[in-house]
Amino acid sequence: MAEKFASWLSKVFGLNPAGLNWPRAVMILDVMLVPLVVFWSIGHEEYLVSALFGALFTALADPGGSYGQRVARKTEFAAIGAGLTALAFGIGGDAWGWLVLAAFAVTLVAGLAVMFGVRRFVMSLLLNIWFVVALALASGFHHQTHITSYTWAQTLAWVGGAAVWISATFITWLIRGRKDVPQPIAEIPGDTSRRKLTRPVIMFALIRALVMAGTIALAFGLNLSHGYWMPIAAIVAMRPSLEGTTLIAIQRVAGAVIGAAAAALLLLIPADEHGLRLLSITFGLEVVAIVFLMHAAGIRFWNYAVYYGAISAGVLILLDLPQPSNYGAEGYRVLWTLCGVAIGVLVMLLAGLLAKRATTAPQQPPADVPAQREATAGQDVVGGTVHRAAPGASAGQS
Repeated sequence: MAEKFASWLSKVFGLNPAGLNWPRAVMILDVMLVPLVVFWSIGHEEYLVSALFGALFTALADPGGSYGQRVARKTEFAAIGAGLTALAFGIGGDAWGWLVLAAFAVTLVAGLAVMFGVRRFVMSLLLNIWFVVALALASGFHHQTHITSYTWAQTLAWVGGAAVWISATFITWLIRGRKDVPQPIAEIPGDTSRRKLTRPVIMFALIRALVMAGTIALAFGLNLSHGYWMPIAAIVAMRPSLEGTTLIAIQRVAGAVIGAAAAALLLLIPADEHGLRLLSITFGLEVVAIVFLMHAAGIRFWNYAVYYGAISAGVLILLDLPQPSNYGAEGYRVLWTLCGVAIGVLVMLLAGLLAKRATTAPQQPPADVPAQREATAGQDVVGGTVHRAAPGASAGQS
């Protein structure tokens, strides 16, 4: 028994030295430092998270190639993200039913975006994650911290973050002599070929939408203390595939525990502090959160569990810095994270088992072969094709 446990542990935390990418980590750090310094200087850190996600996710959405095409794609991505930011912060203070409805609709549309190609599916997944994070942030501002946060300012912060990356790539393009460059995040899939909306594809999108609606209903409908950690954990736990593996599921759970525990301990530092000392600690923790995100960018293929822990810690610290911290609060944070990850992983594993049963069903008569091929092709879109693009998709999911 002990040997089997040690074997699993070595797999979960096995390291791949070739997977380290520190130049990418430094690039992400440089980009994120710009909004950090800007909002420090103007004294409005409540808009920092929107700007950071705008910069980071626009970097992930950069397709590379000719600069005109890059600007068009990044501008389109930033515009959609701005609309979702406005929606999230616009309804963040409303009744929880509206949050559930909006999360369901956005997640469903994001899942169906695979019809426009695997790349657009991954981009929609990034925007889906940001929408859930923005809902959590907006609700916290309205109901818990009572920090004044204007919807238009949050939207402008997102656009500003995206503009930082676009400006950085423009400067780089000029320095390189206006030459085309490869995709900055090479693991993001580039396939934009159209796909049919088959039954497996629609079911996968519907399952994810229902899970998000359910976790948000639990978190906000029951007014759980720090309950928004649950839907955030659930959305990042659900891989864009019906074929979840046990190893990846365990790595996700381990990473969530590591990230939530690290964030919870660090958020205890400013407890019972006031005045200038609280301000200095808050600034320090914002830097720590960005360092976590930087490391996540560099170690994505070094070890998935450690990567997931780093990105979870960074996001959760940024979200909960305005919240008062005590041991009870940290317990809730870890508990809801575990619940969210467990719900997401369990649903995906069950969906994977159902998908495997469907693919191993008795063969149909020859007359039905075309229909069977179409169903299998749809399954490949959700399982096989996206699963092969999992490195990029997982980077988006963080």
